[in-house]
Amino acid sequence: MSVRIVLGAQWGDEGKAKIVDFLTTDADIVVRYQGGANAGHTIKVGDLEFVFHLIPAGIVHPDKTCVVGNGVVLEPEALFAELDELEEKGIATEGRLFISERAHLVLPYHKALERASEEKIGDGAIGTTLRGIGPTYGDKINRSSGVRVLDVLDADVLATKIRANLREKNEVLTKVYGAEPLEEGPIIEAYVAHGERLKPYVTDTSVYLNDAIKAGKGILFEGSQGTLLDVDHGSYPYVTSSNTTAGGAATGAGIGPTRIDEVVGVVKAYTTRVGNGPFPTELNDEMGDRIRDIGHEYGATTGRPRRCGWLDAVILRMAERINGLTSIAVTRLDILDQIEELKICTHYTRNGERVDHFPADLNVLAECEPVYETLPGWQSDTTQCRTYESLPENAMAYLARIQELSGVTISIVSVGPDREETIFV
Repeated sequence: MSVRIVLGAQWGDEGKAKIVDFLTTDADIVVRYQGGANAGHTIKVGDLEFVFHLIPAGIVHPDKTCVVGNGVVLEPEALFAELDELEEKGIATEGRLFISERAHLVLPYHKALERASEEKIGDGAIGTTLRGIGPTYGDKINRSSGVRVLDVLDADVLATKIRANLREKNEVLTKVYGAEPLEEGPIIEAYVAHGERLKPYVTDTSVYLNDAIKAGKGILFEGSQGTLLDVDHGSYPYVTSSNTTAGGAATGAGIGPTRIDEVVGVVKAYTTRVGNGPFPTELNDEMGDRIRDIGHEYGATTGRPRRCGWLDAVILRMAERINGLTSIAVTRLDILDQIEELKICTHYTRNGERVDHFPADLNVLAECEPVYETLPGWQSDTTQCRTYESLPENAMAYLARIQELSGVTISIVSVGPDREETIFV
């Protein structure tokens, strides 16, 4: 059995959960290795729809085990809401979900600090989901103020850490941001209770996963967000606070990189992003609105409208390079079914010079102009197609051009939200 990573090759919202759900049939264990409740992974199973923010999408398969790795920042309330919803829909999680004892916890003061910071910055804000992700990772890196899952299993340790942290956080909230201070009592009480509920799920997931790999189990790593939101390689500072790229799977789950066999990059057939920051192929016109309306492009976590644009091959080549992609899965091809003429950005130009690589400097990126190649649309329904050969000729030509420009073979094409609306190439 293989060890496979599935991750976003753009700015997130590529439809990773659908691909994870599809590939889970070939895996024994599905793992989340980074991020937090700031990303929503939506899957549709028959008449049921699930939006997961923390639990791996593979949980809907009753014979699979799921793991929340040490690289995830865990918001207990969000986790419990997902567990309750699964139970209501008849999906048991007992014995099938494991949470790393090393994962860090999101606390109320993280959310309060993030909201206060974004409000103070105003127009220059990053545009976060306000789930406290950045401040939680900040405490983790700061070392002295991070609270891990294992800490909530000991009420005395937990209370000591929260009291110490709140002294500092309240100073910042009140004196820097002019916000109201938080009370320690309710937070300690709530998180002691959270610890009791978390206890049955907590284990050393690094040991669990490495033992599973040695036993020949199939492991599927489910990335959150996308390559261009990676804190090191993305469109900084308009990024998330974790490594969304393939290397994050090793550090965020406690396995060696030599254990990884495949890296599948999920690519939406066009490009979207949520939040602020440069977006070279963004369509601020009727076509952008048309794609958004057809694709119902609104954030699963925030409900915010997504910015829409043409496919950008510069981004795909960057994703291939940084992640070492072995194949790509193209999603939402059906959203383009009725569009008469399509465009793909092959490269940029800046001051008359060709730019083939995504710039690190966003001031430089803002000056880049996309250079497009125009392809004819197919203007026919692809949602009933179940083989690559049954796709319209122009759709196959569009996909072939994506392969050529990205340098990566397409392994999967999605033509709808349901499991069966998937083509294995």
